[in-house]
Amino acid sequence: MPAPLIAASILSADFAKLGDEVRAVDEAGADWIHVDVMDGHFVPNITVGPVVVKAIRSHSRKPFDVHLMIAPVDPFLEAFAEAGADIITVHPEAGPHLDRTVERVKALGKKAGVSLNPATPPDALDYVLDELDLVLVMSVNPGFGGQKFIASQLRKVESIAETIAARGLDVRVEVDGGIDPETARQAVDAGATALVAGTAVFRGGPSAYAGNIRALRGDA
Repeated sequence: MPAPLIAASILSADFAKLGDEVRAVDEAGADWIHVDVMDGHFVPNITVGPVVVKAIRSHSRKPFDVHLMIAPVDPFLEAFAEAGADIITVHPEAGPHLDRTVERVKALGKKAGVSLNPATPPDALDYVLDELDLVLVMSVNPGFGGQKFIASQLRKVESIAETIAARGLDVRVEVDGGIDPETARQAVDAGATALVAGTAVFRGGPSAYAGNIRALRGDA
């Protein structure tokens, strides 16, 4: 089974030296840089906006995996695309017309993802899955880092991965929330091909990042 891509979530980085942190996880072997954008409305926290994405863009050539936990989401797609996002992931609940939102992301030249909260069923993807590059399954309720992994989401990962395989689609399944070496294995066994990890990557400071990433891949 191929090793999963590791998307290092800067939500757990030291924001006082964010550019340095992005460079450090890039050099430590992270495949993507994951940016959690929260608005204090769609989720109960406020994080960063396009200005921060633009500021850190020059610190890594790795893909920027930008997860928009904001509503309404459509008015901000262009700003995040221009700031340097490579993948833009939205929630079905964040706008009235998910298909239109996905089309707009693709028209901006970016890869499109849809994220499912723990209580959002897989059938929310039924009529957009063919247009997606990524499905992000939340294994915690979004809003804060460091939460406990919700094991019931593994069934959702399995269902989505099976549907993708049956339809012959090239869509990554990413899992975000409570990822550590143990839950990483569980998620990959269920069909995940990319993992978002914050605490598990940034724990221990820059000298530990490479080892942390190897452990998540199952290499350590």
